[in-house]
Amino acid sequence: MGSEMGEGISSGAGSVSITEVPEFDTKATKRLLRKIDFHILPIMCLICLLCFLDRANIGNARLDNLESDLHLVGLQYNDCLAVLFPFYIAAEIPSNMMMKRIQPSTWLSFIMFAWSACIIGQGFVRNYNGLMATRALLGAFEGGFFPGFNFYITQWYRDECGLRMAIIFSSATLAGAFGGILARGIAEMSGVGGLSAWSWIFIVEGLVSIVVSVAAYWAVHGYPASATFLTPSEHTEVQRRLSADSGPLSDAFAAKYVWQALTDWKIYIHMLICMAGFCPVYSFSLFLPTIIRNMGYSANNAQLMSVPPYVFACIFTLGASALADRYRQRGVFLLGFQSVAVLGLVLLAVSADPTIQYTGMVLAAIGIYPQIPLGLAWNGNNIGGSLKRATGIAMQAMGGNCGGIIASYVYLTRDAPRYIAGHCILIGFVGMAFVLTLFMTMWCRRENARRDAIARGAATQELTVEQKMMEQELADSVSWFRYTV
Repeated sequence: MGSEMGEGISSGAGSVSITEVPEFDTKATKRLLRKIDFHILPIMCLICLLCFLDRANIGNARLDNLESDLHLVGLQYNDCLAVLFPFYIAAEIPSNMMMKRIQPSTWLSFIMFAWSACIIGQGFVRNYNGLMATRALLGAFEGGFFPGFNFYITQWYRDECGLRMAIIFSSATLAGAFGGILARGIAEMSGVGGLSAWSWIFIVEGLVSIVVSVAAYWAVHGYPASATFLTPSEHTEVQRRLSADSGPLSDAFAAKYVWQALTDWKIYIHMLICMAGFCPVYSFSLFLPTIIRNMGYSANNAQLMSVPPYVFACIFTLGASALADRYRQRGVFLLGFQSVAVLGLVLLAVSADPTIQYTGMVLAAIGIYPQIPLGLAWNGNNIGGSLKRATGIAMQAMGGNCGGIIASYVYLTRDAPRYIAGHCILIGFVGMAFVLTLFMTMWCRRENARRDAIARGAATQELTVEQKMMEQELADSVSWFRYTV
């Protein structure tokens, strides 16, 4: 996306005036991006890893007698998974508005400390009601992180944001791999202090997150205008690059920009695509150890066998987003990975052979996980104006986490050991995402062509000052905005 118009427009929570722009050649720009990466990405990756680990470790805890110890019956385990998501969804838009109002270090460290305390508390519950309560609180505090870090990244990067989102999100796939290994080790603590292995999984991982949340207050940087690690010329260059991308669009904090997002049909399409992507992501993260165990592996081996699918998913997530950034294409990559995901899920559904099933599991993971950063970057690239973008990204994450509610009931105990119904449900969701992605790709191409034609016809007309002021409030509807396809 982007415009070649306007200087003096800021990004994020801060504002600086851009009067003179020193020359940054390609090598200097790469050095600047590496410097930003070094200060921004490591802590965000670590927080993301722990966030997904804390949310999904209940799937590992299930293999260590969680259900029997808490006397869960019927769909009560699934209810405990699902209750997280309504509270998670409700927190997303308010949290991204807070990301506009206060420093990211303050907000992100606060919500991380709170959800870490919830995880530790989860290790001491004794019944269904206690687990439901801690999961609900976990959702309320974790809900701000995912849309928050996506908005945060768009305030630092231009077309490169897709790869950076993928690097951070790949931590979620590593959380799945790391969670299986860690759970296998923590299981040896069963009986220590009179607590079961599943209790220690929650307590140990929660304590690690508490420590990181305190460190995050100092490790997470603010927005470009206030970043202390940049030199004055680097400040100016970062602001110039972001201004070239957003043009002279308003950066004001006003309700009308929230309303623009709420009434934009394109964002709702992206919400559905995200929901159809997150449904299999959450299904895998919550149930993968159980599915592998039902292929005939022991509980401990199932924990370890859950690692390779996540490793492959991480590699392909990073590779896909790097290529998508290079070619400035999102839709075609999404379509490719959606096809791979369907292939993997079909193998899981049609074969009873453990080798074929496990191959299908790996292919499904490869196809499922890259869709999330690709879809998030696509939506973020195609929303003009920072507050509309913040709201639109939060809306997309809300749609995605509606998929989490569905995912909690995809794999039911009564469908074990094959879970054919669950696999078929996911095939349907990924198929829906494929159709919607194809539609949005075609629409963006046609709309860009229409705007190009209008621009050629109006090439000789100069906009008045009043027209330029009016355009500041039009977000991505402004005539010079071009959509990423």
